[in-house]
Amino acid sequence: MSRLKAIQGDITQVRVDAIVNAANTTLMGGGGVDGAIHRAAGPGLYAACERFHGCPTGEARITSGFNLPSRYIIHTPGPVWHGGNHGEDELLANSYRNSLRLAEENNCHTVAFPSISTGVYAFPLDRAARIAVTTIRDFLKTDHVIDEVTMVCFDPTTYAAYQKEINK
Repeated sequence: MSRLKAIQGDITQVRVDAIVNAANTTLMGGGGVDGAIHRAAGPGLYAACERFHGCPTGEARITSGFNLPSRYIIHTPGPVWHGGNHGEDELLANSYRNSLRLAEENNCHTVAFPSISTGVYAFPLDRAARIAVTTIRDFLKTDHVIDEVTMVCFDPTTYAAYQKEINK
């Protein structure tokens, strides 16, 4: 059985130990998946994120899941795409790797990710999917806590890109 899969759906509805939020560096909510997670989790999330005073791109922070079905929310700011020559690939890989590390440290057996940086941050989807799948698979080779990682894709195009990478 593969420990990595892709589904199409709404990450705020997924029942896992931890969902990952494609946050901005302030961690105070925004558009896209970040705004949806903040709205669904409720006002307690904003207060919990305030104490971090932000988070650098590629790093990750963890909070309670509040009103979500997940126990935790792991927040990671992915990179804004600036053409590909500004360390974007490594920063994106770090977002996935550092999120998985926090999940492992908090004994999370199931983790769900959105497609980090492919919305308003304009990271090319196919490239992002390849980096995400490679990074997750590399992490899972040595991890003994996480049983399953799910890529939760908001639309059919994103789902197809991740499914293609997973099937390689």
